Amino acid sequence: MADLHNQVFFPAALPELFSAWNRFPNAVPFAGGAELLRNQGKHIFKLPQNILSLERLGELHRITRTERYLEIGAMVKLSEIIRLGKTVPEVLTQSLSNIANPPVRNLITIGGNICNPVRRQDTAAPLIALDARYELRTAYETRWVSASRFSALPGPPALQPQELLTRIRIPLEEWQYSLYKKFAGQCPANVPSVDESGGGVVFMARIQKDILTDLRIVFAGQQVLRDKNSESTLAGKQLPLDRREAGHFLELWKTFLSGAPIPGFMLRSKLFNFVESCILNLSD
Repeated sequence: MADLHNQVFFPAALPELFSAWNRFPNAVPFAGGAELLRNQGKHIFKLPQNILSLERLGELHRITRTERYLEIGAMVKLSEIIRLGKTVPEVLTQSLSNIANPPVRNLITIGGNICNPVRRQDTAAPLIALDARYELRTAYETRWVSASRFSALPGPPALQPQELLTRIRIPLEEWQYSLYKKFAGQCPANVPSVDESGGGVVFMARIQKDILTDLRIVFAGQQVLRDKNSESTLAGKQLPLDRREAGHFLELWKTFLSGAPIPGFMLRSKLFNFVESCILNLSD
């Protein structure tokens, strides 16, 4: 029997998409295409048998803002989000600006970055730290999940069969101190699409009247790491932090990292140095 030709569907509404997906359960949603085309250097790309293009789904391109939330459709390009300026939490903008280069950011969508099946990409750490929530839809229901639950490791993102990420909701809360750091790593020679030693880390602090009221530190790469126990030890502390308080926190974080499933000494060292630098900036 001759090979079947590739099919690309261009639904203009979600009901059309789910109808096609029901007829072809093996179809793959196509957003910016960066992950599907990764490491394909040939003139003819190898593509899935059936593709569901999301380009014509208008509601996935919308950006809305209320007093409490910023909502971004899954098909919004990274460059569009960056151009929103101060509307976007600074730590998310920092992470997006560290992704590739402007032409690539004009191609990649935030939904595609979030749903990478291999590893947690650049947006994972800031969205978890910001308590973002994701709208997931099937032909029959809509549900919301937290970014932390969606990105839990090991395993792929928390998508059910024939379920689509449609919208990202980000709380608009003020963080007086926030910083994102990206660590480049080396990919194993036999698995070119997986970066074992890279990732991104977020440090965010909320400060009210010289009191540290909230602290969040999240790393996302091959693992997602957060130690709420050490964070809680600094909640309510006066700024600048007392050196002993800062030292105690750093000892807790060092202990946490020593037991964390992180590949390689270098990444542990980079993570600790980043957190230490941020804590010292809050100290006297």
